[in-house]
Amino acid sequence: MSREGLGSWLEGGSVSGAETGGARLGLPDAGPGSRARLGRRLAALTVDWLVATLVAVAVFRPSAPGVLELVSHLPAWSQVAIFAAMNLLLVSTAGATIGHRLLGLQVRLVGAGADEAVGFARGAVRTVLLCLVIPAVVWDADGRGLHDRAAGTVIVRRR
Repeated sequence: MSREGLGSWLEGGSVSGAETGGARLGLPDAGPGSRARLGRRLAALTVDWLVATLVAVAVFRPSAPGVLELVSHLPAWSQVAIFAAMNLLLVSTAGATIGHRLLGLQVRLVGAGADEAVGFARGAVRTVLLCLVIPAVVWDADGRGLHDRAAGTVIVRRR
């Protein structure tokens, strides 16, 4: 694949002046159903990671004198495994993680209605790539991480 071909794939192809925001994805530019902004998505991710950490602490009950020491005594895989399980189960079935719900976000299939479930296969693809981190921090021209692009999903505002 040539460098130009890779660049156009990452950018999502050519964009005409009329197709900005979520127009290419069939989404409104603002309000409910529009693409979620980066700040809300990062806040939701932070909430989800915090919940995964609290669950890991509750399950593994490490003995340590302080909060930072408590987290550092968890098994290395525990937080990521719990985070992945939460994402897979909640996004596949409910379309939103705990963080997404708290911040008024929803994971939707591109071109689908609000009530259509993401499903286990797409949820699994999205979760694996999210946990690999790099696909989640590389965005296309639509503002979607490569994990969402690969799964055919987009994070939208619910309210």
